[in-house]
Amino acid sequence: MSLSFKYIPLTFLNDVNIIKEQIKNTVILRYLFDKYGAFSKLEKLITGTQYGYNASALQSGKNKFLRISDITDGKVDWDAVPFCDCSDEDTYLLNKNDLLIARTGGTTGKSFIINNPPDKAIFAGYLIRIRANKENNPEFLNLFLNSYVYWSQVVSLNKGEFRPSVNATKLKDLIIPKIDIEIQKEAINISKGISVEGYDELVIDIAKALNEFDNSQEIIKHCSIQLQNSALLKQSILQEAIQGKLTADWREQNPDTESASELLKRIKAEKDQLIKDKKIKKEKTLPPITAEEIPFELPEGWVWCRLGDIFSTTSGGTPTKGNHRYWKGEITWYKSGELNDGYLDIESHEKITQIGLKESSATLFPKGTLLIAMYGATAGKLAILGREATTNQAVCGFFENDNIITAYLFDFLLSNRSKMIKESWGMSQPNISQTYLRNFAFALPPFEEQKAIVEKVETLMQKCQALEQEIKTSEANAQMLMQAVLKEAFEGKQEVVEV
Repeated sequence: MSLSFKYIPLTFLNDVNIIKEQIKNTVILRYLFDKYGAFSKLEKLITGTQYGYNASALQSGKNKFLRISDITDGKVDWDAVPFCDCSDEDTYLLNKNDLLIARTGGTTGKSFIINNPPDKAIFAGYLIRIRANKENNPEFLNLFLNSYVYWSQVVSLNKGEFRPSVNATKLKDLIIPKIDIEIQKEAINISKGISVEGYDELVIDIAKALNEFDNSQEIIKHCSIQLQNSALLKQSILQEAIQGKLTADWREQNPDTESASELLKRIKAEKDQLIKDKKIKKEKTLPPITAEEIPFELPEGWVWCRLGDIFSTTSGGTPTKGNHRYWKGEITWYKSGELNDGYLDIESHEKITQIGLKESSATLFPKGTLLIAMYGATAGKLAILGREATTNQAVCGFFENDNIITAYLFDFLLSNRSKMIKESWGMSQPNISQTYLRNFAFALPPFEEQKAIVEKVETLMQKCQALEQEIKTSEANAQMLMQAVLKEAFEGKQEVVEV
């Protein structure tokens, strides 16, 4: 009988050399299962298991107190390890070649072999210590704990658990090849790259598995570079769009189009009339745009203005969370994290009531409003509303203007997102204020040219998205190929039992 094991992608194992080490060890262990046809539970190879000591870390004390967080990339800086005062040193003492295993948290199952610990060093409660018995080599146990033979079993044991964990009982039941200590030493030497007589077939199998892994990684790396290039291409398209470079031919073919300066006059006149009719409030006059603010030269017929010259804006609001009358209503209420850099017409995670809207600072934005997240991790995220909705206070809404194509405003803001975030970075996070947005210099094209720009951008973006989908498909195929190759390398050559 032999056993079949799987390649398990682990978030905390992302170094390619470490992954290759795990692959190599897995091929070695599979070979040993096949050649000797016997396996044992881990408990037969160790003296027992011991949970760590529970205490608070101290700046000084009689015992070095090793925690999960002190183990980084398979190494420990003992000078940085804190202290504690342990009342039972004999139980928790760390010796050379002890093996520690994380039993909970994001690195569940990750192990570490102790080399030359300080005198009286002990280990913390979220770790389990195991020791090889006299008939077994601790380095062989370490080889096992750094293989997908081990990880296949650990992950399988934690299926369906909200918080993965490894306990002493689970560890003892893990399957490992049953071989004597001399064969274990040979396996260790092969893992270290030392030539051992009689293992030519195994060396070839290891080389084949690692070569196929390297090939798949090259494809995946190439796909990643292509995706990065596609992102740069999309940014270039947006930049050329707002500079009028995409529509140079269009302007030659449409010389009699109304200029943006005339359009701007009409926008301002309409805005003044709305203020006169008391439909909108009069806002503070914005200063003229200075030469230092102009990032590039505009085509003939375009004009610079400020966003606040042509758009009315306001932010959202959040009704009091503790008031049940304000929540679980029928009005869509988006948080900044729900903005999707596209048309937003999905159901919101939360909804507010009419009284919640009335008695709070929330604003009911009409369909077609452009939203931008103003601060936090999602600063600069955009969306055009596909439905009437409210938002939280971290979102600013640009109300529709009949003289501006909203999709052009979207493209303009998206092309300037990095600039906005860079210029608006606060003490700990970006803060794109409404004042900043109102004062932002806006490249205004003629109305008809706005339409042409939006159509051109949409066509080019669709081509980029199709290209990205092809790249992602290639990347997925490379991942599948890698899985298939490793499956073949990890499978036994006799009757297969899944672990």
